Amino acid sequence: MKTLLSLIGLIFALTLTSNVTTAKIIKISEETVNAAFEKPIPNHPRLFLTEPQLTTLKQKIKSDQMLTGIHDALIAGAERLIDQPPLKRVVTGRRLLSVSRECLRRTMLLSYAWRMTDDRRFLNRCEQEMLAAAEFTNWNPSHFLDVAEMTAALALGYDWLYPELDPASRQSIADAILEKGLKPSFDARYNWFVRGRNNWNQVCHSGMTMGALAILEDQGQLAREIVHRAVNNVQTVMELYEPDGAYPEGPGYWVYGTTYNVMLLAALESALGTDFGLSDKQGFSHAAVYLNNVTGPFRQYFNYPDSGSKVGFTPAVFWFAHHYNDPTMAWMQHRYVSSRFPNKTSEFANDRTAPLALIWAGDKATPPQSLGWMGRGQTPVAMFRTNWTDNNATWLAIKAGSPSVSHGHMDVGSFVLDAAGQRWAVDLGPEDYNKIETLGMNLWAMGQDAQRWAIFRYNNLSHNTLVVNGQHQIVSGKASFTRFSNDKPFNHAVMDMSNVYLGQLEKALRGAALLPTGQILIQDEITALDKPASIRWAMATPAQVAIKDDLNADLKLNGKTMAFQLLGDLPARLTTYSTEPKADYDEPNPNTIMIGFEVRLEPNQSIRLPILMTPPGVTQTPVIPAKSVLEWSAPLP
Repeated sequence: MKTLLSLIGLIFALTLTSNVTTAKIIKISEETVNAAFEKPIPNHPRLFLTEPQLTTLKQKIKSDQMLTGIHDALIAGAERLIDQPPLKRVVTGRRLLSVSRECLRRTMLLSYAWRMTDDRRFLNRCEQEMLAAAEFTNWNPSHFLDVAEMTAALALGYDWLYPELDPASRQSIADAILEKGLKPSFDARYNWFVRGRNNWNQVCHSGMTMGALAILEDQGQLAREIVHRAVNNVQTVMELYEPDGAYPEGPGYWVYGTTYNVMLLAALESALGTDFGLSDKQGFSHAAVYLNNVTGPFRQYFNYPDSGSKVGFTPAVFWFAHHYNDPTMAWMQHRYVSSRFPNKTSEFANDRTAPLALIWAGDKATPPQSLGWMGRGQTPVAMFRTNWTDNNATWLAIKAGSPSVSHGHMDVGSFVLDAAGQRWAVDLGPEDYNKIETLGMNLWAMGQDAQRWAIFRYNNLSHNTLVVNGQHQIVSGKASFTRFSNDKPFNHAVMDMSNVYLGQLEKALRGAALLPTGQILIQDEITALDKPASIRWAMATPAQVAIKDDLNADLKLNGKTMAFQLLGDLPARLTTYSTEPKADYDEPNPNTIMIGFEVRLEPNQSIRLPILMTPPGVTQTPVIPAKSVLEWSAPLP
């Protein structure tokens, strides 16, 4: 049997293209937008699903058992809404957002049910919901996401029900879209989103565009202005997917921002016959590849930074698979949908864009081929797995990047680990925004001394990374991958974190590897400045930690055991750290603990810290200290 040293010591040449492209913002002129409006535009309905396409959709659903199951769940969801009262304008903290989102869910379900069944109960109930929202004093423009989602809700219902709406209702709804949706988007007090570089840009431009396209007969010039504004400015965020599709705000905000970006493109295509070339952008075209890879084997996300770990119904994925003719893009979403049958199909109706999945669903999904993937860009990430089809597969995901990104945490170098159907290394997740804001804390300032970083879940003390001298990571620092392989002799990625520990360490390299033995290696190489340094290495886990000796421990979780080992003769002793709240504003972290150790470096001293984890069912191989991460492969170009 080869030793771990021989496995890791094999050096091979890695060839990656050196001409990494950067997204170019394409200037789309007013003349180009006007030309699209001059062509014949479909009558209502014109958003996503025109009337001629409806017959095809019904036939497609009948011929596919999975789609039939989703359809039945959506009709049942619409039935449950019939006797519920319309929504009221209830603001939570500074947000109306939960009401806007529920309004979109209701209008989409009810209008879909009407179009598929011709049952006027659904039409009447949807009309009632929209009229109630139209009567709100406003849609809370100070938090413009609320306006965007409410505009999308009424635009969709108005468009899909237009031929049968009472004329007076039609006018009231159109007036609300104009006065409470579109016009406030030109108010400088509210429209910072126009050139924003996060999900707000995508959501707000999409909502405004849907509203504009819905009422363009009455507001033709305004519709042209809004579309022109959207197709030029949404590119500011679309460029952040370059070059590989990685979304800088993590998978949770991928679902939010990318879903609305897809709705924008699909609405333009269905109403104007063109998305003005936006879907041709290289990074965006790979966005669903990212979502596949950032999803673990039993369908939990690598939940950085403000993301939850729970995977849900994500209709936008089906648009990617269909639009780019790549059935592998829908693989993990297909597995999620299949897992809901037959007892949990009612969950499909909980997604506010659920009917769009049926419109966009295409060929059967197939598993991807590559077991390793790296996404570069603003927040680089790398993931490795043993296979795509087994819930018990081993999966390692690690991130580089910077705490300064939108929704960022001090989690540079952090990783999660799934094996044997369990998550062994976890990210504790985000805080409740409203709770923190209600306490008067500024959650959104990102400076080095901002209140955000006093919150345990947001600083590096809670993440699976390094803490130097008890200090926080440097907010302005950034780590990038320097080496990567998704091939033999083993899957791995290496990042340089030195810039994130500027003024704390001279050098900080971290390598993460999924070895051919099925074991996981996390290896840090650290050099101190010309002063002593205390280094804490820690990993959050839901497992019970049984420390056997200074360098060995067993992690026990749901009847399974993972071996945890420090390799070599290190001046360290394994211990545990509490994840209990540090302050009254910190969220509890029940059933978790951190395993780790501390080492002290003398001035200018260098040290190598290899940690080996052996999942249940994997033979623990004889090991000796691993070679430097600088010898794992040839560097990236």
